[in-house]
Amino acid sequence: MDGMTMTMGANLPAWVGPLAWTYVVLSIVSAVIITVDIVVRGRGRTSRAMAVVWPITALYLGPFALPAYVRYGRATASATTGRDGTATLHLGLPGGAASVVAHLIGVPLVLVTGWTIAGLDMWAMIAVIAVLALGLLFLFEYTSRAAVGALGRGRNTLLRAGAVALATIVAFDLGMVGWMVVLHLGALMPPADDVSFVFLMQIGVVIGLATAFPLISALARRVNATAAH
Repeated sequence: MDGMTMTMGANLPAWVGPLAWTYVVLSIVSAVIITVDIVVRGRGRTSRAMAVVWPITALYLGPFALPAYVRYGRATASATTGRDGTATLHLGLPGGAASVVAHLIGVPLVLVTGWTIAGLDMWAMIAVIAVLALGLLFLFEYTSRAAVGALGRGRNTLLRAGAVALATIVAFDLGMVGWMVVLHLGALMPPADDVSFVFLMQIGVVIGLATAFPLISALARRVNATAAH
């Protein structure tokens, strides 16, 4: 394992480190700004669930989350409907937030336990993160107004919420897991306790959102159609 550890991130360019520090700090500052705007200034006109999702979104979108929040997070429209892609954002961002929280819990858990799959902690991290993200997204889908609007009311809501969460996570992981595999095969994956790892995982969340976008868009159209009726 020592030889494997020494080769981790061997091909990662030196400039990634300073860039990672800069972007991670900007991400934290952006999350604080949004949190203050919602909690202290009371400007966030959104659901309670999205009030949590928006600051977490800034943890991977960094300063790019600020204009999106100003335009959509402060909107007076419903959290499930609206023009200009509001529904798409409010259905897509929870998946990214679930992934971020799952990373924050799952990565340290795997490091502490030393769990590996096929000799690699990366596979263990992917498994733990996927399970945690699925649970978190299911909770969001089941309890938020977005889930109610998309899935309807009734005894089947539980199963439908689970189906939506599972489909979203699978679509999301096409990008996220694919990105991690590319980093691993290219000897670009740094150790999990390196800030560059955090930065690369932020990129992975964005890629995951991109691969899940077709599904998210379809769900958003269904939400808007349901609300229209």
